[in-house]
Amino acid sequence: MHQIKALVFDVFGTVVDWRSSVVSQLEAFGERHGIAAGKTDWVKFAEQWRSSRRIAIGGGGSTNVDVMHREILDEMLDQPEWAHIGKAWDDVTRVEVNLSWHRLKGWPDAVEGLKELKKDYILATLSNGNIRLLVDMAKYAGLPWDIIFSTELFDTFKPNPKAYLETMRHLGITDPSQCAMVAAHLYDVRAAGSVGMSTIYVSRPKEDNATEVGQGGVKSKKEGGEVDLVVTSFVELAKMLREGKRGGDSGSVN
Repeated sequence: MHQIKALVFDVFGTVVDWRSSVVSQLEAFGERHGIAAGKTDWVKFAEQWRSSRRIAIGGGGSTNVDVMHREILDEMLDQPEWAHIGKAWDDVTRVEVNLSWHRLKGWPDAVEGLKELKKDYILATLSNGNIRLLVDMAKYAGLPWDIIFSTELFDTFKPNPKAYLETMRHLGITDPSQCAMVAAHLYDVRAAGSVGMSTIYVSRPKEDNATEVGQGGVKSKKEGGEVDLVVTSFVELAKMLREGKRGGDSGSVN
């Protein structure tokens, strides 16, 4: 049983719905610049932009995701499939398009659930997004963080163990089990679990593919799985942890 003191959240996909947020902004930019609505698959564009960022994180280069997003955007707009967009978007427009990642909406349960959790726990981010992006996003979506951690501060990216260890060090937590990683991605909770953190998996649409989660979905340790808790929303998480406290476990995860 782990006495939780702090909850550390992945952000993209876990707290915010990046896919629908970015797609809606891309559609608006397309319409503004005369790109025919039926000519471009904006969902595919957004997903390629996101997946290319994940690949880039595994290599060298800048640890600032804004820089990475812009480099990938320019590379995509040079590709034949997206060249019609590249012709329509000048540098000024591309700067604004790149800021779409700063304007992401939370999942419907995010703000309500985080406010409930904040009553009992320290709430922190641990994201591969850069600091300014995370601050802007928090203001835009009304996310009530106590503190924002970015892997940019630690000169690394998740899932490097350094990111999780440095976060706990700055939070003053010496027992890793008292700090829970909350994420919608198995690679993230697995990495956190490898350094002793408690692990909470949040099921979000399209964030982990079937190969990663298996046909039966992600299971908790009670069900024979690999994570401490599995939830479908932050509201559910707040309820489960509060019930645990009432049961005498002081917000425990098992």
